[in-house]
Amino acid sequence: MKLLVKKLSVPAVPADRIPALFQAEGIQYHSVDHVDWREEYPYCPVMTFGIAHTDDAILIHYRVEEDCIRAVAPHDNGHVWEDSCCELFLSPAEDGSYYNMECNCAGTLLVGYGVDRNGRELAPQEVLGHVDRWTSLGRSPFESREGHCQWEMALVIPYATFFKHDIKTMDGVVARGNVYKCGDQTAQPHFLSWNPIDLPKPDFHCPAFFGEMAFE
Repeated sequence: MKLLVKKLSVPAVPADRIPALFQAEGIQYHSVDHVDWREEYPYCPVMTFGIAHTDDAILIHYRVEEDCIRAVAPHDNGHVWEDSCCELFLSPAEDGSYYNMECNCAGTLLVGYGVDRNGRELAPQEVLGHVDRWTSLGRSPFESREGHCQWEMALVIPYATFFKHDIKTMDGVVARGNVYKCGDQTAQPHFLSWNPIDLPKPDFHCPAFFGEMAFE
């Protein structure tokens, strides 16, 4: 699959303004609805995302509807994938590496770097601290809550977040990546992807199945 990442010529924008900005700019939203391991994990929450970039950062907005939410991870670079989690995996350069940027519904973030799932290097907190985050559920951890819930989350991801590269701009870059929704330890575990994954068991660390993201 392919998508176009629109360039927005705007000054620095806080994360909580991204939903309104995307609406004003007509940003297209994309569904994350491939249930790649349906036989074992059939649950399919509703998730869409919009993505854009500026001179300084990548902006992303997630919109989710699900029947149980969880945000237990107490700090950045913790087990956020076990919670109600949205993830952007991106290869910003053609060197075989990629970054996994995983954020639970309370805005707790993990960023890792490497060429596959083994031996990934986690971003230092000084890097994570510059990623502005907004979530409609607030920023405090909480235990599982069951019942239908609609929530949103937006991130401002400065280019310095790609801490193993020296990226000054994404203008004209054709990157590869994927967007995921998961919740390994929620009441209804699930694994969804934007670009489909053809593997026998859940594994998001599979750049062979990344889609194309063309940055204006």
